Amino acid sequence: MSEEAEKLTFEEALTELEKIVAELESGDLTLEASLDLFEKGQKLAQQCNVQLETAALRIEQLTSDGEIVELDL
Repeated sequence: MSEEAEKLTFEEALTELEKIVAELESGDLTLEASLDLFEKGQKLAQQCNVQLETAALRIEQLTSDGEIVELDL
């Protein structure tokens, strides 16, 4: 995954992914352009998934007094 993509917030990555899906669904792209966008979309989806999993782990690590326990990942 590119360093630029890794700097995106979850919301930014999701918005970019939605744009890619809309472009792919338009059917106006060449096969090569479609494949390039699909690959970019896969990377963004993977990034979103990692961020969601990290958030889920943080929630699971909440202590009884509401403090978040930092994980060494």
